[in-house]
Formats: sequence, C-alpha cells, structure tokens
Amino acid sequence: MIAYDGSDPARAAIEAAATLFDSRRALVVTVWEEGLAYAVADFEPGGAGLSPIPVDIEGSQEMADELREQAQRTAAKGAELATAAGIECEALAVAGETRAADALVQVARKRGVAAIVVGSRGLSGLRARLEGSTSSAVLKHAPCPVVVVHED
Repeated sequence: MIAYDGSDPARAAIEAAATLFDSRRALVVTVWEEGLAYAVADFEPGGAGLSPIPVDIEGSQEMADELREQAQRTAAKGAELATAAGIECEALAVAGETRAADALVQVARKRGVAAIVVGSRGLSGLRARLEGSTSSAVLKHAPCPVVVVHED
C-alpha cells in the first residue's frame, strides 16, 4: 500500500515502492477528511461567539462532495504515477474521521497489505508537534512493515 497525497514526499514514496516491490500489486491510498466541510461551514470569521452559528447543510454537502472528488482525483493521479513506474495498482480514496494515519492503518488492516510505503516531510520541533507526523503514527500502529521515504 502506498500513501499518496500529491506531495513531493508521496511521489518519492511511489518511486521507492516501484524499486522495492516491482512485482507486487499495490494499492495507492489518498485520505480526505470527511468532516472538514462541516467544520469550515461552522467557522465564524469574526471570532467565536456565544450564539449558535447557522450551518449551511447544502453548501457543506457540496464542499464534502468536492473534497471527496479531489481525493479521488489525487488517488487516480498517484495510481497513474505508479503505473508509469511499472507498478500494477488500484487507486482508493478513503474518508478519514480523525488523522490520516489512522485511516491508513485501518485500510492496511482491512486489506491485509504486506507493507505500507509512506513519504515523510521531515518535520521537526514545534511544527512536528503541532501538525503531527503521519509517518510516525503509521509506524507506531501499522499491522505490517512500514517503509518511510524521506524527500531528498
């Protein structure tokens, strides 16, 4: 399984997977945040207030649909890159309820994958603590070996 979000480290992960697992079939997975559209719809630009904020359900649904479609396009692009690198693969966009790492680990368990290949941006210090590290969380919880590919 190759985690793909369209970033340079994710492209490097595809290249590494092609080198390491050239004869294996792969699953290229993109995770999108299902609740993000509703969280954005609840955002009040003037700051948090005590009164309830009306939620535009129709607008939120449209945004959720767009996020899902974008994730599907991203996964398809990753699969195209993998195919061009010589990997027979399938694209999969997955809705994540929490962190991307949790969704990746769930897919790995459900699909019984042999390994997970994930790119790493190499965050450190405060930024790593605030944003979290998908690759570190996958390493910690994955049910299989994990290959972490660092961007050159």
